[in-house]
Amino acid sequence: MGRLNQFHLKVLLLLIVVTGMGGTFQHGLNMSLINAPSISCLLLGAFKPKEKTEGQKRKINLKKIPLKTFRRPIPVQLDVAGPGGFMVNGDLPGCCWCLDYSEYIKYFINETWLERHGTAMEEQVIKAIWSVIVSVYPIGAMCGALIAGQLSVRYGRRNCLVLNNIVAIVGAIIVGFSRMAKSFEMILVARFLYGVNSGNGMNIHCMYLMECSPKKLRGLVTITTAIFNSLGKCLGQIVGLREILGSESVWPLLMAFNAIPAFIQLVILPWFPESPRYLLIDKGNRALSMNALQRLWGKRDFSQELEEMQAERTVTRGERSRSVWELCKDPSVRSQLIINMMMSLFIQLSGINAIYSYAFEIFYAAGIPEETIPYVSIGTGLIETLTLLICGFFVERTGRKTLLCGGLGFMSLWTGLFTVTFSLQHLVSWMPYCSLVIIFAYVLSYGLGPGGVAMILPSEIFLQSDRPAGYVINGFLNWFGLFLIGMFFPFMVDGLGYLCFLIFSGVCLVFTLLGYFILVETRGKTPLEISEEFKNRKFFQNAMLHVTPNGALPQSTVEIIMSTAF
Repeated sequence: MGRLNQFHLKVLLLLIVVTGMGGTFQHGLNMSLINAPSISCLLLGAFKPKEKTEGQKRKINLKKIPLKTFRRPIPVQLDVAGPGGFMVNGDLPGCCWCLDYSEYIKYFINETWLERHGTAMEEQVIKAIWSVIVSVYPIGAMCGALIAGQLSVRYGRRNCLVLNNIVAIVGAIIVGFSRMAKSFEMILVARFLYGVNSGNGMNIHCMYLMECSPKKLRGLVTITTAIFNSLGKCLGQIVGLREILGSESVWPLLMAFNAIPAFIQLVILPWFPESPRYLLIDKGNRALSMNALQRLWGKRDFSQELEEMQAERTVTRGERSRSVWELCKDPSVRSQLIINMMMSLFIQLSGINAIYSYAFEIFYAAGIPEETIPYVSIGTGLIETLTLLICGFFVERTGRKTLLCGGLGFMSLWTGLFTVTFSLQHLVSWMPYCSLVIIFAYVLSYGLGPGGVAMILPSEIFLQSDRPAGYVINGFLNWFGLFLIGMFFPFMVDGLGYLCFLIFSGVCLVFTLLGYFILVETRGKTPLEISEEFKNRKFFQNAMLHVTPNGALPQSTVEIIMSTAF
């Protein structure tokens, strides 16, 4: 294949942007919006009635919520009347603090309950409802990931991405009117729909881009899925600032922000062709596949690309895409399955999402001034985006395996060092700044290697008939890992303190060794060539599954599965 001309390079770039807006970008946006930074005021201390002094009072409207129900500081909105202190039925000592806008939602939950039943919620009940709001997102995403494979095979990659935007728009409408309807249950429904949208969109986004990209640019193009995930995090942190949409008056608009990228993709993506590989390998339509290639890559002879696709179709005997169970019981793809599981679990168990989800707590505990924490968090996201862009230029030169193992090794080192610096921050005055540097170095190592490669490998190591099922497994484990981290990381922090990051250090080290011994280099190879290279390896020769004629696994294979899956 010759070089793409300038026009079709622009077409490919526009395709990357449009698919990214409704794909991994939505996930990054959702991950950061639920922890969007906002400078708010906390009430710290007892009320002390005092004589008012004209021009020196700032009044606070607590909307008559009984403060005795709160056992910790709560966010308030200031009605500035002049310079000086602020008051709640008198003067109250207070201070500025860094919060995420989730405090406004908790306040809304309590306010809604008070209007319905005449009594305020207990703090533990509010915390439980908020936990459900957070946790229902990965649950919806698991559902979306489970249906992504079948939908992408039946309706095509592009059509699924287009229709998936309707789910996000409906969710945005529901949450946008939640405060007007005085229903926090609408937030739950919207978060579930956002999860379905992200789980479905992330899987199909990766498949569609990989199948639409030239072989020589496949790594660079596919890594943009990770870049848009990072861009979504950055934009969510930016629009979540109090100066933009992170204030109490407009938080429903912040939560409905997902509708904008969804609408952009819904309008523009139908003008692009379906995946050429899907049209030929899955549908057997050579003419439509050629037409799609020419629309994407230019008017030239693509007989070599078509022959490579046809060879893959011949190997699979034109069979339908396999189910998850059919893929799992095939011993010839055992190495690919383990790598796929490793990549999906890595994103969560490496600690990257724990750092983002609890960035404010980590930065504050590391000694960063409260008023600068939101902007430090944005800087962290920008560094990840920048390093992913750099990784895109190295991935086709250095190769996937080198970037993955090198990045994981450094991540293991940084999390170990972070544990040390964190433990010494109360003894050495400058140690908190070392912790900050290590966090940025950790994000840098993640972006330069594993962050991008983890998104590329699942699309390359499977044949066309196995790819949808592979992404179902990848997506389910990814979201299940996110659910577990969201549920148990706070308890890990309570029980282990800063030592919990040693767990992430050990996980990164284990993944480094697994990647080094199991992974094959995929750069510049077709999926068929990669599959043949895996088959020629002897790593799992002694762990072959024997399937009975009726498709059932013998009892003795349980031990084999457990010994080779992890």
